[in-house]
Amino acid sequence: MKLLVSVVDEEEAYEAVRGGCDILDIKNPREGSLGANHPSVIKRIVERFNGEVEVSATIGDLPNLPGTASLAALGAASLGVDYIKAGLYGVKEPEDALNLMSWVVKSVKETYPNVRVIACGYADYYNIGSLNPAYLPSIAWRSGADGILIDVKGKGHGNVFDHLDVEELTRIFSEARCLGLITALAGGLEAEDVAVVDKVGVDVLGVRRGVCDTRSWMGGRVRSEKVIVLKRLLEELRHGPVSRPRP
Repeated sequence: MKLLVSVVDEEEAYEAVRGGCDILDIKNPREGSLGANHPSVIKRIVERFNGEVEVSATIGDLPNLPGTASLAALGAASLGVDYIKAGLYGVKEPEDALNLMSWVVKSVKETYPNVRVIACGYADYYNIGSLNPAYLPSIAWRSGADGILIDVKGKGHGNVFDHLDVEELTRIFSEARCLGLITALAGGLEAEDVAVVDKVGVDVLGVRRGVCDTRSWMGGRVRSEKVIVLKRLLEELRHGPVSRPRP
C-alpha cells in the first residue's frame, strides 16, 4: 500500500518526502477537501522532487461544468504531475458524472497519455447531495480514467468509516480492482486506522490531518516524524514487524 500525503507548499512537501511518503499530493484545503493549489506551487514542487516521489494534484471539488473541469485538468497535466484527482462534487446522477469525467480524461490523455486521472467521490455524499461513490468504479472505467478515490467532503464530521462501513467500501474497491483501476482511500485517516484500511484492500492510503502537528484541517502543518510513524506501520503490514538493533 502506497502512502499519499497531501501538502500545501514546498516546506510541507519536504517534510512528507523526508518522512518517506510515496506520493506527494498538492492541494489547497481552503478551497475544499480536493481544493486546487496555484500552478506555480505545483510547478515548484514537481521540479524540486522530480524523480524522488510521484506527484499528484487536485483540481477541485468540481461543479457540473465539463468544460471548466477539462481545462483545469489539462492545465494541471502540463505541470508535470503523475496523477490528477478530480472531485465529482457538483454531480449527483451517474450519467452526469460520466460526462464530466469523460471530458476530463479526454483533455488529459490527448496530450499527456501517461498522466493518470483519478475519479474522486465523497463518503458523505448523502449530506452534500453528491454522487453515491458506489458508482465510481463504473464511471471511472467507462470514462477511461485510471482509478478512484473515496474521500470525505465535510472535514470535522468524522472520518470515512463514519459514513461508509468496511463492507461497503470493500465491495466498491473490489469492483474497481476487477476493472483494473487504481484504488485509494482518504478522509480523516490516522495511524490507528491502518489495520482497517488494510482489510478494505486499497492501493493507496491518503492522509493529511493524521500527519499534521495539530488536528486542524486549516491550521495544521505536515511533520516528517508523523509521516515516519505511518510509513513504518504500512511497511510492517507488508513485511511484518521490523527488527531494530538494541542500543
